[in-house]
Amino acid sequence: MKAVILDMYGVILKEPGEGFISHVHKTFSELDESVIFKYIDMADVGTITSLEMFEALGYKGDLEAIEKEYLDTIKIDESFYDFAKNIKKKYKLGLISNDSSRWSEYLRSKYKVNELFDSISISGDLKYKKPDPRIFNHSLSNLSCLASDCIYADDRRYNMEAANAVGIESILFNSRKVEYTGKQVSSFQELTKHIMYVLKIL
Repeated sequence: MKAVILDMYGVILKEPGEGFISHVHKTFSELDESVIFKYIDMADVGTITSLEMFEALGYKGDLEAIEKEYLDTIKIDESFYDFAKNIKKKYKLGLISNDSSRWSEYLRSKYKVNELFDSISISGDLKYKKPDPRIFNHSLSNLSCLASDCIYADDRRYNMEAANAVGIESILFNSRKVEYTGKQVSSFQELTKHIMYVLKIL
């Protein structure tokens, strides 16, 4: 093994409740989830900016302040810092995130994580998102690693399946407590133990 690749939301970052959907519903309770998802997807691949997304959803006024209010509800799992420090002693660390460029830049800067990664692949920058295999290949290229050299952790099973399809071993970071019978962890401590187990059997 040469690298560990992580998802951002649901792994490193924790959103309150159902995340952005529940946040929007506090203001627009009748807005259909499919409409919200449509604009999230557009922002995630850079078709629109995050501020344009808020405007399209019906927000008015100081959109930057409205956006910041939401982003500041998102917290980091503090145990990530020790995990990253320990992993980086021997292995590379990559990030793959479906996110708007603006949101990702703000949160990575706020929590001072940029310097912890050897590769950062953000869908808003690349114009494609998971489960598109291109985003995994982008990360592998930046890390100068083969797929078989890496372990990937995500809280969404369809993203794990996409990683598996390009040859990356994946594990569910089960922060949402979903039913799952495959390989899973629920904390960075457990992820560390899993990595150590994998290394012993290689």
